[in-house]
Amino acid sequence: MKNPKTLLRVSMIGTMLVALCCFTPILVVLLAAVGLAALTSYLDYVLLPALAFFIVLTCYAVWRKKKHDACCASPSTKE
Repeated sequence: MKNPKTLLRVSMIGTMLVALCCFTPILVVLLAAVGLAALTSYLDYVLLPALAFFIVLTCYAVWRKKKHDACCASPSTKE
């Protein structure tokens, strides 16, 4: 992604969504409603690495945005 704001937005949404699914029983209820309640024992194997990935992606996006803002900042005074 060329725009650091887009990467930051995507990573923040992903982090919030995975964190919501990790710390609340949303997926357990949804899987039970669909009839896939047997898969709930495997959620930790998927959600925790996904949460770690999105947290690292968010940190990278923040770092990249700061780097982009520092190099492309326009001077505020014109002479």
